[in-house]
Amino acid sequence: MLREMLDAYIGQMVSLAELLAECMSLNLGLDGGLVRDTFTPPFVGTKVAMYPACPRPDLVWGLRAHTDAGGIILLLQDDVVGGLEFFRGDREWVPVGPTKGSRIFVNIGDQLEVMSGGAYRSVLHRVAAVAEGRRLSVATFYNPGADAVVAPAATARQPAAQLYPGPYRFGDYLDYYQGTKFADKAARFQAVKELFGSRIPHD
Repeated sequence: MLREMLDAYIGQMVSLAELLAECMSLNLGLDGGLVRDTFTPPFVGTKVAMYPACPRPDLVWGLRAHTDAGGIILLLQDDVVGGLEFFRGDREWVPVGPTKGSRIFVNIGDQLEVMSGGAYRSVLHRVAAVAEGRRLSVATFYNPGADAVVAPAATARQPAAQLYPGPYRFGDYLDYYQGTKFADKAARFQAVKELFGSRIPHD
């Protein structure tokens, strides 16, 4: 029963992610199927995380600041205990309060930033430890398959897009990301451009 419920939930999350991807593509004047076609077959994973109460939250983080490697992340977070924070405008950390009514929090990963040439940005975020209560979150990741080739879209190749790597295999990016998850994103993009940029011919 639990397996069937989880499979049904993930199926709905995939449908939502593909709808969001279509809307984001169309908003940039791109073909609505661009993200879906690039990601196909997508890698979809769901992670359930529980953050216990911490007696000294001033000394540790529940999860250090990072951006997500993939595409679209759909988060069903705790409706009682907060802790999620995102960095806004290179100025301040903004807390995301407990989410009531089973609302879904949408986050964008590095691959959509690359594909959009920076029109959409992957958001730096972290999870603060809390002294009271346990925080539960369920995150569904809609990511490219390992062999998906990612690059700034043709119509996104304005000067700003030259800052981004591509074309490259997502699997190569993910391998590099594993060791640089908590490092500077711009430096990671530059390193991926230098390491993998010559492996796949440009159009």
